[in-house]
Amino acid sequence: MVSGEAPQAAGSVRVDVWIWSVRLTKTRAQAAAACRAGHVRVNGERAKPAQNLRAGDEVRLRHAGRDRIVVVSKIVKKRVGPPVAVECFVDNSPPPPPRETAIQVPVRDRGAGRPTKRDRREIERLQGIHGAQSPQRAARRGRDTTT
Repeated sequence: MVSGEAPQAAGSVRVDVWIWSVRLTKTRAQAAAACRAGHVRVNGERAKPAQNLRAGDEVRLRHAGRDRIVVVSKIVKKRVGPPVAVECFVDNSPPPPPRETAIQVPVRDRGAGRPTKRDRREIERLQGIHGAQSPQRAARRGRDTTT
């Protein structure tokens, strides 16, 4: 075997072993658990961990909140490096959803306690929340709401 070449199996390998070998999951236990939970489908049917997998089969894996759709091009029985793993399947997965900007939560100093009413109003003003005082309430107090 040439260095960097994927070890080939004769004809088939277990689904959980192949998923782990080509680095679709971190551990074989995670691959087997995904199969048992029904998150793995081979050619459209639910796969058990010990189901045989052959070249040309389509594997659908629901892992980490994302659907992976791959077509098996090489059979490997042992875990291989990332460059070799990419050669073992054709990835037909939809692109991952764009990362949404995380909501910024104001950070207070440790031990500062709960924000006071004045602090809350200041935070709301900085965040652009204008619900602190409605225009009707401001009008009742005689304040100008046009500015």
